[in-house]
Amino acid sequence: MTTETTDIKAIEQVVATVERTQRAKDADGFLALFHPDALWTTGHGKVLIGLDAIAEFTRAVLPTATWDGEVTYEVVHTRFLRPDVAAVKVRQVYHSPNGDTEGAPLYVMTRQDDGRWLLHACQNTEVRGER
Repeated sequence: MTTETTDIKAIEQVVATVERTQRAKDADGFLALFHPDALWTTGHGKVLIGLDAIAEFTRAVLPTATWDGEVTYEVVHTRFLRPDVAAVKVRQVYHSPNGDTEGAPLYVMTRQDDGRWLLHACQNTEVRGER
């Protein structure tokens, strides 16, 4: 297996863990996916700079979040900007009794010295109307 193939599989695992931790409302599991210097922009445009700010927001919002249905995350495109930096386009779908809604996150991920891929700069965007 090539290094790129191994990295793509590792990146897909991070995105799968985002899905799993969001569904489980597991703030600590979700936060473990972030680089300490991460930048996160929520789907509603709130900018969170650094893991401390992301953690404060996540711990306040995720455990009490309510939704009908479930959310799925799918990697739809990965572009390596450098061997240790990847731009990852994700399709995020909220499946609810009232119909599906979609988000289009972009995750810039960095590979650490130990081989782990972490979320480093992320922007979540709601998809409206026709794509």
